[in-house]
Parts: sequence; structure tokens; C-alpha cells
Amino acid sequence: MKYKHLFFDLDHTLWDFDANCRFTLETIYKNEALESRGIHSFEEFFKQYNIHNHRLWERYRNGQIKADELRWKRMFLSLLDFRIGDEKLARELSNQFLDMLPSRTILFPYCMEILSYLKDKGYALHLITNGFEKTQYSKITYSGIDHFFAEVITSEGSNSLKPHREIFDYAFQRAKALPEHSIMIGDSIEADIKGAINAGIDQVFVNHLNIETDVNPTYTVYSLKELENIF
Repeated sequence: MKYKHLFFDLDHTLWDFDANCRFTLETIYKNEALESRGIHSFEEFFKQYNIHNHRLWERYRNGQIKADELRWKRMFLSLLDFRIGDEKLARELSNQFLDMLPSRTILFPYCMEILSYLKDKGYALHLITNGFEKTQYSKITYSGIDHFFAEVITSEGSNSLKPHREIFDYAFQRAKALPEHSIMIGDSIEADIKGAINAGIDQVFVNHLNIETDVNPTYTVYSLKELENIF
């Protein structure tokens, strides 16, 4: 086999972050009666949350903000869009969100099957994720995929972030993997694909959303099942 070590991203690649996030936020929206506070549309609230979450994660990846600021400010800015300037409420919602989200179990189609397929073929499977240590371990445990991975590398645990080379070097060390025997599998051009290029390893772009890009990954697939055509 050309590849021996397959390094997967977690969120948006295996674990359906958008679906799990939506379900969690909708639960909080109902439990906290946010409609009575002036947020009359959950869809609009969810839309604004996604906008702020995306922007703050970009700042976090660039080292411009700390993890705690990311966690509560995405809620605070979403509330502000509805003229609710309540930091205490934002922090309460953030804590609820972080408590509830990791227990959600929605995976992308064929996730369990492809991990079993790859494991049975003798590949060593690992995760490299920009998520927080406790949160990411909870996600894979609750969704029942933790046993597939030999090493789980988080940005918090490695003190680095994709696309920086340091997190990949740390992953190679932990997994006892050589770059020439390794490949990165993920959905993010910026974090996963460019990160793998920076680290000198091949890449599989899991293009669930069928987006266009100027980057040319080693491989592109549009569903997890298509990985069978590569490995």
C-alpha cells in the first residue's frame, strides 16, 4: 500500500457539524424561549450564528482571538443582531451549547461503513481536528467511532492549528508515521488541503457541498463511499 496512515478531519468530514449544530441550537431556542425575547425566527437566528461562527473561527485559526472568546462571542454577536445585548445570556447559551453539542450523533452517510472498510484493509486511522480536546473526544465517543482511531490529534492538545505545519508534524510523531506514507482526508480547502500541502503529504478533498476551488488536491471525492475508489 502506498499509504499506511490515513489522517481524517472530523467536523464537516465525518461528523455532520451543521446538522448536529442545528439540532442543538433549535433545542436551546425552544428551551430558553428565545422567541419571547424577540428572536421570532429560528432560521434567521441559525443563519446569523453560522455567519459569526465562521468569521470567529477564521480569527481563531489566525491566532487573533482565544478559544473562550470564540465560544461565547458567537452567541453574543448573534443575539446582538436581534438587539439583545446580554452578555450573561450569551455565556449561558454558550455553556448549554458546548454541553449538548458533543452528545449529538449525526454522521455523514456511509461514515461507519467506510471506516470499517479502511480498518479491515489494514490502514491506521487517525484524526487531526481543530476542535477542542474534550469536545472532540465526546463527539467520537457518543457517535460510536472512537474505536476506529489510533491517534486523535486536536489543536488544543498539539498547541497548533491546521493549516500550520506544526500540528501535522506533531501528528506524525504521535502516530509514528512517515509523511510519504500518510494522507490527509478533509472537507476544508484552507485547513485540511492547504495544511496537508504545507506538511508535504497527499490530500483527499471530501467535497460534500460540491464547491469550486482553484486548489488541485491529490484526490477529490463527493461522498465518503467514493474513498473506496482510492484505498
